[in-house]
Amino acid sequence: MKHNSAEVAALQPDYLGFIFYEKSPRNFDVNIPEIDTSIKKVGVLVDEKIEVIVNLIEKYQLDAIQLHGHESPEACKLLKATGREIIKVFSIKDEFDFSVLKPYEDVVDYFLFDTKGKHPGGNGYTFDWNVLNNYSSTKPYFLSGGIGLDEIENLKAFKESSASKFCYAIDVNSKFEIEPGLKNIEELEKFKNELQH
Repeated sequence: MKHNSAEVAALQPDYLGFIFYEKSPRNFDVNIPEIDTSIKKVGVLVDEKIEVIVNLIEKYQLDAIQLHGHESPEACKLLKATGREIIKVFSIKDEFDFSVLKPYEDVVDYFLFDTKGKHPGGNGYTFDWNVLNNYSSTKPYFLSGGIGLDEIENLKAFKESSASKFCYAIDVNSKFEIEPGLKNIEELEKFKNELQH
């Protein structure tokens, strides 16, 4: 798989994700380039065995783990013991039962809300962010799911809404791809600049 992680890292994102999921066209199977230590390296996994994840943490010196499958609170607790940040993903379509988050409250650092679709992530379209008006936790979360340049105005409006109170980060991926793993650096830079103004 081709990738341009070093060029993406030059834009100084807070987090940089590396997908370790064999069924994904973005599956990462090469060495992570040298990147600034201020950028947190995130391993993105789906229903992987704990020991495999621990090996990946050590091999790639990962700072955070993003869990995209049906991982249990117990699995999250074991991974949190590694001292890494744990980001647990939940998929949303038109509605969501936020009570399912409760068992995860004490065993993850962040939630991530993505769009429910055929694949565990990378579906390329957004969900109705108004659902987050019913967010019942105070745990910070990442907003994800089909976010691209077209969403700038919607994101700015969202940032002004009460639903965004605990929104910690914006997670982008597929809308900035030239092909799986290869990002459009110019568009990413434009997105970052426009969102900061």
